[in-house]
Amino acid sequence: MEGVAQRLPRLLALVPYLLVRPGVPIEEVAADFSITVPVLRRDLELLWMCGLPGYGPGDLIDLSFEGDTVTVTFDAGMRRPLRLSGAEATALVVALRALAETPGVLDAGSVRRALAKIEAAAGQADGVVVGLATREEAALSAVRDALDHRRALHIRYYTPARDTASERTVDPMRLLLVEGRSYLEAWCRWAEEVRLFRLDRIEHVATLDEPALPPPQARPTDVSAGLFRAQPDQQIAVLTLAPDARWVAEYYPVDELIEGEAGAATVRMRYAETGWMVRLVLGLGADVVVREPSELAAAVVQRALAAVRRSDHLAPSDAG
Repeated sequence: MEGVAQRLPRLLALVPYLLVRPGVPIEEVAADFSITVPVLRRDLELLWMCGLPGYGPGDLIDLSFEGDTVTVTFDAGMRRPLRLSGAEATALVVALRALAETPGVLDAGSVRRALAKIEAAAGQADGVVVGLATREEAALSAVRDALDHRRALHIRYYTPARDTASERTVDPMRLLLVEGRSYLEAWCRWAEEVRLFRLDRIEHVATLDEPALPPPQARPTDVSAGLFRAQPDQQIAVLTLAPDARWVAEYYPVDELIEGEAGAATVRMRYAETGWMVRLVLGLGADVVVREPSELAAAVVQRALAAVRRSDHLAPSDAG
């Protein structure tokens, strides 16, 4: 019986192949993919049930058969082989490197082999420099070393909700990989609580010449239901993001993402402080539209008008 590992790559390649060969004989397709005609027909029957969310007419891949030939009449967005963007490839490489070094991984060899293949492919992609040590990778290296030697760390950590960076001394407890992101779980001496620190938000890290000693009350965080839980005092913003602003949905947790036209997306995201959300929206400029709530849209307009009024009082030399 053929496994998923053999069948899935063929299914992903079939649609682009058929698109450039409309009316191709089924026997020729089977020969090109080194499979039998019955296996190919089972693949085509499965493709007929694949497509976009909604999974109704106009959403699923559509095929047309005439005699012993086949033509794709609707590709459901699979016009070319799937590719990772530069940001996606870099995030995947960093996550796999963390996973490969995480104690308890049953098959670290498979992880390293997958990492090698992705690095080889990503190294040829635009916007990806695999050999360049990113801030996240530097933090990862320091955290692993501190855990191995049981040393405390001093970090400067950026908190998006307050748009501030704070200096903290922490006692590392463990390294977590949750929902594709790497986190340091540590006892924060400043907050006197166990905290999770996302590695890509650690702006600077230094190993201290003192042991890491989490107190007895420090307990591991339960991440079985995810990291982010709704809080009663949180508000929800609905934003439409232009392609250049989609990074917001990757950098901040969102409850929902709806794909739009030409690479745009509409997201629902929670926030605790209106001032922080206003600053985020203003920083995105014309690349964002506030759909809800109306109070947030009004606050953005008010802040923007205030900035315009202040600029009107600047002398021409001051305004540049």
